[in-house]
Amino acid sequence: MTSSTTHVWRLLKWGRILARHGALRGIERDRNTPAPVRRLARIARIGTIQPATPRYADALQAIGPAAIKLGQTLATRPDLIGEAAAHDLMRLQDQLPPVPFPIIRAAIERSFDRPLDSLFAEVEETPIGAASIAQVHRAVTIDGRRVAIKVLRPGIEGDFARAIETYEWAAAQLEGMGREAARLRPRLVIETFKRWTARELDLRREAASASELSEAMEAEPDFTVPQIDWQRTTGKVMTLEWIDGIKLSNRDALVAAGHDTEALANTLIRAFLRQAISEGFFHADMHQGNLFALPDGRIAAIDFGIMGRIDRRARVWLAEILYGLITGNYRRVAEIHFEAGYVPPHHNVAEFATALRAVGEPMRGLPVKDMSVGMMLDSLFNITRDFDMQTQPHLLLLQKTMVMVEGVATRLHPDINLWDSAAPFVREWIRTELGPEAFIADRLVEDIQTLARLPRLIRNIERHFPDPGGAPPAPPLREIEVVKVGGGWRYGAVALLAAGLGVATTLLLT
Repeated sequence: MTSSTTHVWRLLKWGRILARHGALRGIERDRNTPAPVRRLARIARIGTIQPATPRYADALQAIGPAAIKLGQTLATRPDLIGEAAAHDLMRLQDQLPPVPFPIIRAAIERSFDRPLDSLFAEVEETPIGAASIAQVHRAVTIDGRRVAIKVLRPGIEGDFARAIETYEWAAAQLEGMGREAARLRPRLVIETFKRWTARELDLRREAASASELSEAMEAEPDFTVPQIDWQRTTGKVMTLEWIDGIKLSNRDALVAAGHDTEALANTLIRAFLRQAISEGFFHADMHQGNLFALPDGRIAAIDFGIMGRIDRRARVWLAEILYGLITGNYRRVAEIHFEAGYVPPHHNVAEFATALRAVGEPMRGLPVKDMSVGMMLDSLFNITRDFDMQTQPHLLLLQKTMVMVEGVATRLHPDINLWDSAAPFVREWIRTELGPEAFIADRLVEDIQTLARLPRLIRNIERHFPDPGGAPPAPPLREIEVVKVGGGWRYGAVALLAAGLGVATTLLLT
């Protein structure tokens, strides 16, 4: 167990780096920041020269891999770190200098316990990408297939474990201060971050996520996922089909290749809605660097370390909220928030509907270039404090991904209307899932399942209430009040009286 002194030392060391980039200024000035945290921030910045504009992303990149991943998590929480910081963290580049190839080669051979030449005919020594957790090399298998090999950085698991332990300690201290810090649930944020990184640090789980998403997206032929080479995949190495396309970040190359950028934007939006609303399982890192346009016009995704899940009940609420904002039915959106328990019942539904109208109405009917889902989410976060709304962890990844998808769609086609693109899909899904046919079908399935459970229910009842035995039933006994007797002399007196009655009864019987 790491001592508190070690945690404080790490925080001060990281705090110095944050201070040099001006990243502690907002914490000091925020009136909701607990006093002990403000004092720690002041100590950390003593003797530093700070830039005029805070550089949050640069600071976390300077701290290291775990901080980069934490920054990507915090980018989903403008309510926790402020809008300016969240916006700056969205530009975090998950890139680091690559690990030398001899070390990578040794890691691959250790992972498979086989020579590299027995798995791959050729491996390019220069990686095509080097991120905080892993790096990727182009290769050719011994049977001639072009593939990408993703390899974990050696020792990365220990680095993350130490950092996360300190994050957990700091979050517990912050939440223990109560009030606004407790409402924002920082411990839950770090726990969510911990689960995300646990998935990314096991490449078999990432491979499984890619395989599951591929099956889920069969209904969207214009969105594809590379196939996994399971025979060349372990917990530390993942091999998958090579994607030969143009990154969606390179709009000029897309146009030069003859791609329809508006069609690509619509495909991306529909694919995201299919994942989030229809399947409840979505790629939660859909930035431009992870999306490619293939020669035939399809979009391919890579990097499945961060995936999100939403259960059906939450998806129904989400679809109704989106459709309510699209159509301007703010009263229904407010009711859903109360039904879902997102807003405590002591608040007024009509007042919350008015607050939502102030957020949604200025953005309806505008193209993406003139409105912003990110701005809308920021505005929604601003009203959460007024209505005592707690953080909903299952929606954090969704909010982050919505902002990412909006950004990619905007760059592909600035005049696209996100609401118009989403409305037909959401409307059809609501009709399918909540319409009368769906209601009847759900009732039939539920009733059949109930009938199927009846025999087991009857057997359970019989076990608890067996048939009476051969003894005759006991005669009814007159009710007699039972007097509770305490200890001390009263207890002794009653015991003596009971003993006397017992002796008298014995004499009478004999």
